[in-house]
Amino acid sequence: MFVGSLVAIVTPMRDDGTVDFEAWARLLDFHAANGTAGVVVGGTTGESATLTEAELRELTARACEQLRGRAAVIAGAGTSSTATTVARIGWLAQLPIDGLLLVTPAYNRPSQEGLYQHFAACAAAARKPVLLYNVPSRTAVDMQPATVARLSRLPGIVGLKEAVPQLERIGQLLAQCVPGFTLLSGDDATARAAIAAGAHGVISVTANVAPRRMSEMVAAARAGSREPAAQLDAALAGLHRELFVEANPIPVKWLLGQMGLIGPGVRLPLTPLASAYQAQVRAAGRAAGLSLSEGA
Repeated sequence: MFVGSLVAIVTPMRDDGTVDFEAWARLLDFHAANGTAGVVVGGTTGESATLTEAELRELTARACEQLRGRAAVIAGAGTSSTATTVARIGWLAQLPIDGLLLVTPAYNRPSQEGLYQHFAACAAAARKPVLLYNVPSRTAVDMQPATVARLSRLPGIVGLKEAVPQLERIGQLLAQCVPGFTLLSGDDATARAAIAAGAHGVISVTANVAPRRMSEMVAAARAGSREPAAQLDAALAGLHRELFVEANPIPVKWLLGQMGLIGPGVRLPLTPLASAYQAQVRAAGRAAGLSLSEGA
């Protein structure tokens, strides 16, 4: 279920920061029509740190209702507190989601044993498949392959989104985790290489704006068609780079706005894309074949 090109989907917002559910419906249809295998609701790119519980619930429920099996729905449930995460898992698991994405706890920097116990407690509470998420650039803690391998042996933990862009990490994980454990890249720029090394797909930021092209690139890479995959990825390389000129999801939300899919809203402490970066983000979008409004 959790293979191919999945999107770490943005949360569309109006100018005042309220969630725009009409735009949410447009985005979900956009992905269902363009080959996205699954959507991660309320992840980092979805501004999870500023979503309320009620907003996450409604976003997730609407995604389940609208997609109805056309793409998997994975809900971001991780927090920096084990107790809070377990509580969130409890009500999210009552929705018809396909899985849960649990990020390593940010800020409090647990040990490897602390990470194991945190995720073991979460998995015991979950009634849905669990994907772990390791993103040390955001959380200040790096879950090591040996810890992931221990966790891969627990019931309900089915995979990992690995956002450490080092190919040797992919090999270590594949060698140490149980057979059938799903490994997803969390880094667009190295996703093709990660798949060639054995990963099963990607949870992508770039797929927000180029879902069809990301889906085709991932499919080619998974099929072992290296040259077609490389050609497809080359057209996306500018997006992989420029969508991170400011903190994600600032650039990708701006570009989606230029595509006419969402409005300009982001929530403080994030701010709209600085004018100094807009031309280069636009150029990357045009190089990838995106249809953009006229502008600078």
